[in-house]
Amino acid sequence: MSDLSVELGFEFRDPELLALALSHRSYCAEHSAVESNERLEFLGDAVLGLVVTDYMYRRYPLLPEGELAKIRASVVNAEVLAEVAVEIDLGSALRLGKGEDASGGRAKTSILCDALEAVIAAVYLDGGWETAERVVLALFEARIDESAEGPGERDYKSLLQELAARRYERLPRYQVRDEGPDHAKQFFATVLVGGVERGVGEGRSKKHAEQAAAAAAWAWLRNHDTADVVGTNGLGGQDAGVA
Repeated sequence: MSDLSVELGFEFRDPELLALALSHRSYCAEHSAVESNERLEFLGDAVLGLVVTDYMYRRYPLLPEGELAKIRASVVNAEVLAEVAVEIDLGSALRLGKGEDASGGRAKTSILCDALEAVIAAVYLDGGWETAERVVLALFEARIDESAEGPGERDYKSLLQELAARRYERLPRYQVRDEGPDHAKQFFATVLVGGVERGVGEGRSKKHAEQAAAAAAWAWLRNHDTADVVGTNGLGGQDAGVA
């Protein structure tokens, strides 16, 4: 369990919560005094869904409800949860009954999926919402962004480039910085259009951060006609900086 805490990047104040999250009903059948993780699984499913939904709602303000629902469904499902569970070696920490263990229970999709949801609930109960959000996004953010950039998703960097070229005859310029250790870096991007900051964004990679900044800038430019943009710059279509 200590190794799992390291993988999650969270030290439990109440280790019994984590032990409960890892207790499959087959283990409980052999240890009558132990409760199974099924109630935690129920709670974790809701916490995971809300964190992912809230992230998508804020991260992709221009996507309609239908597209958001498709992205969420592609990330929050048993197969993906089991993949994440394998990545953090959740199976080795499970408390299983002897029969379930012998039959390969530590690698079963359903068991891994349910246990990961239970662990998320345990993190939420022990560390609060902000901690649960941080842990969930560390596990799922890259997958969400990759799904959003799949077939049919708009490339906002290209859209912004086309729009900026028409209005300014110059390309947008991106400034990117990163924070955090190598295994959990967060990137922050700012895009300048016509020499003026028009969008900011962040993500788990430089590409994701730039896309988020481009989406914000593209939305701003689409909501302001040329006269408004020129008036804001006060440059009559010429910028004072390098775009």
